[in-house]
Order: sequence, then C-alpha cells, then structure tokens
Amino acid sequence: MKTIVKRSAIKKLAGETAIYGTSTILARVLNFLLVPLYTRVLTDQAAYGVVAEFMAYIAVLQVVLIMGLETGCFRYASFAEHKKDKVGAGRVFSTALTTVTLVAGLFFAAVVFWRQPVAATLGYAHSPQAVFYVAGILFLDSVTAILFAKLRFEHKAIRFAVFKTIKIACELGLNLLFFLWVPRFLSANPQALIGRFIPAIPDYNYVLFSIFLSCIVALLLFLPEVLKKNSFAFDRKLWRKLMVYSLPLMVAGLPGILNDFSDRLLFRFLIPEDVSWRAQMGIYQAGIKLAVLINLFIQMFRYAAEPFFFGESAHKNAPATYARVLEIFTGFSMLIYLFILLYIDLFGLILGSNYREGLVVVPIMALAYVLLGIYFNISIWFKLSEKTGYAVLITSAGLVITLLVNVLFMPTYGYMAAAWGHLASYLVMTVICVWMGRKHYPVPYRWGRNGFYMMAGIGLYMFSLLFSELTLYKKLAVNTGVLLLYVMIWAWVEGLFGKLRKLRQRP
Repeated sequence: MKTIVKRSAIKKLAGETAIYGTSTILARVLNFLLVPLYTRVLTDQAAYGVVAEFMAYIAVLQVVLIMGLETGCFRYASFAEHKKDKVGAGRVFSTALTTVTLVAGLFFAAVVFWRQPVAATLGYAHSPQAVFYVAGILFLDSVTAILFAKLRFEHKAIRFAVFKTIKIACELGLNLLFFLWVPRFLSANPQALIGRFIPAIPDYNYVLFSIFLSCIVALLLFLPEVLKKNSFAFDRKLWRKLMVYSLPLMVAGLPGILNDFSDRLLFRFLIPEDVSWRAQMGIYQAGIKLAVLINLFIQMFRYAAEPFFFGESAHKNAPATYARVLEIFTGFSMLIYLFILLYIDLFGLILGSNYREGLVVVPIMALAYVLLGIYFNISIWFKLSEKTGYAVLITSAGLVITLLVNVLFMPTYGYMAAAWGHLASYLVMTVICVWMGRKHYPVPYRWGRNGFYMMAGIGLYMFSLLFSELTLYKKLAVNTGVLLLYVMIWAWVEGLFGKLRKLRQRP
C-alpha cells in the first residue's frame, strides 16, 4: 500500500518556516549589514578576530547553560499536549526556566566576581569589561532561550519573529551609534558617561556592549510573561525527567558546538608565532560570513522543524513525511549554495579590501553547511526514539575529525584547514547518523534523489569555473543561466513539468 504523506502537515511546516524565516532573514540581513562596517572601521584584522574569539566562547558556554532544555521542553510539553493538559505543558517550561535562570545566574555572578583574572588569562587585562559583557550576554540569552522556545511550541511564530527582529534591530542601531558617533563624541567629551563602558577608539568592546544591551531589551519584551504567577513554578518530579532526557543532548551538543567553533579557539595555539593568529581569524570570520545564507536557511528551518517533527511523531506516516521534508530541504539548500557561489564577485564587495582574501573559504563552508542541515534532518531519529545518548557518539566523532584536521594542517595552511575541517567533520557525522538511524528508527530516505541534488549543484558550480576569466558582466550572465539550469533540473526531478502538463490538459 502506498504511503500517503500528510501534505497539510508539510504546508503548516512551510508556513511557520516562512514566518520564522522572515525574522531570521531580517535579523541576519541587519547583522550582515554590520560586516562592511566592521571590516572597514576595524581595519586591523586582529580586532575583528577578537570579536570572533569572544563569539566562540559565547556559543560554547551557552550550550552548557541551557543544558539541552529547549528540546527537552518540546518533548515533555508534547506529551502533555497530547493529553490535552495545557497546565502540564506550561509547567514543563516553568520548570526549565527556573533551572536555567538559577544556573546561568550563578555563572554570571562568578564570572563578574573574577572578571579581572579571567581577562588577564585571556590576554585582555586592560579590558575586564569585555568579560562582564560576555557573562551578561550568556545569562540573558540563556534565560530568553527558554522563553523563545515556549513561543515556538505554542506556534506563536509572529510574536517570536517580532521579538527577534526588535532585538537584532537594537543591536544594529547600537552598533551604528557606537561606531559612527561615539568616537567623535568621546574625543570632544572625554569625561562622558559612555566612556566608562567603551573606549574612544573603536574596538571589540563596541560589538560586545551592543549585543549586551540588545539582550536586555529582549528580556524586557518578555517581562509580562516572566511576571506571571506561575512563570517559575517548579515540579521536582518533572525536573528529574527533563534533566535525564536533556543532559545527554547538552553533552552531545557540546561536541557539536565545539565542532562549529573549536577552530576559532585553536587559532591562538596552532598559528605560527610569526603570523598574527587574531588577523588570520578575522579574515576567516569575514569569509565565512558570506556562506551565512545557507546557515540562515538551516536556522529558520530548524525553528519550525523541531516542534513539527515531535508533533508528527504520533502519526503512522511520520517516517514518510520526514523523508519528503529532507528532499525538499536538500533541493532548496543546493539552490542557495549555487546562488552564493555564482554571485560571489558581488558578495565579495561587502567585505573591506583587507578581508577579501577570505573568499576562498566560501565554497568549502557553503557545502559544509548543506551537510550540517542534512544532519539536522536525519538526527531526529535519536530524539524521537529517546536514544539521545547516541548523539554524543556522533558529535564526538565529528569533533575528533575537526580537531585532527586542524591540528595537522592549521600550522601550515591556516584558516583553509579550518574550513576543510568543517566539511570533513559534517560529512562523517552525516554518514554515521544515517547508518545508526537505519537500525533504530528507519526512515525511507531516497538517498539517490538527495545525492543527485548535491552532485548537480556541485557539478554546475565546477562548470561555472570554466568561465571565471570572463569580464564581470559576461560571467554573471553565464552564471545566471547556470542557476536557471539547476532550477529546471530540480523541477524535472520533482515532476513539476508533468504536473503543469496535466493542469493545461484540464478542460
């Protein structure tokens, strides 16, 4: 009997993905607008490298402070919702919010107390306020992460989008204010209050202070929710279940996030002494910003897909639905992949001239992000089967590959080794996840079709390189034709031409 995929469910996922995507795209676009600002005002590549270093610390530590409770909340709140128990679902989130607030609050207090020795250890003894900003960002983002997760679970996508947009708009506005106005203001008014928080000469503190203030704004948006009577209701019995389920995800997420950011942490130790590791990291960070469109799509898809996957798990046709979702995801991801690479000459103008040598990492990182998105899709098996411990093995294997590639090749090849390390790591993780998933939670993925989309995208990009010596306008014309060819191939595989013929034949 032919399996019927729930089209209404996929349409719902697509609709929520579009809403989440609107806010995420706007957020990333606004954030993207800061790249030319950073790479032109911070002409010293090392200054931008410091920003990348602190962002890596934030990304890694946030995984620890949230403790995997976002996914844990989706799991146990879904159980309560299936039983029509809205109070129980709310208690799941309040228990998680209490836990994260306490743990992140203690972390914040400890870092603030020891900020001077921490700053000195990192080589920033002259700027202990930077450590304070990082600790504040971690505390505020960890608390609001649970509140944003609650909005996702309740399918309040529009409110989620509005709050996220306000936060990123504040960050953008503050960056523009600080970088374009504060230096002149402090030069004329050296005793002004703002001078206690950021220096007169633009540096990484401008970025960190902007993010810190935007995090405060985000928390204020949730203030009505936080002040409700049961916002911090704590269920001890439920807490045990939540932690048992969520902590393995945190442990698994830690190698995963280290996979994403360990290269930034390794620059300090692996780049030869006669080369500025901060400058190398600044160039690398600027380059991978141009591959952000694929990562952006993955992120907006993930916001909608995670609660969607859990919600569909009770239906018998769920595996077929998951397989179909992956095909749509892969086909669209390769379209974005080609769009970025075929118009890289235009995207490259976004970067300051000192940073454009980093464009060489874009093809590698773009493909790595496609693999990361595929991995996210297929990793649903260990979340649904409650075998989250396997996630530790998979992400640890990926981390080993990342570390191995970087340790062996970064001293010689610098940031290029970091890019190849990502690609090799995500490939290994995907292969292992597919192999293990077949045994524990079989899903009828059509790997021939998914692989064809990837090979078509890579092949067409390689074909476009034959015309790289053409003038810019001729090259863009050829590349536009290449992009349209991929769209036609995608439509043919999906059978869209046949469907159009049938529509035309209708009386």
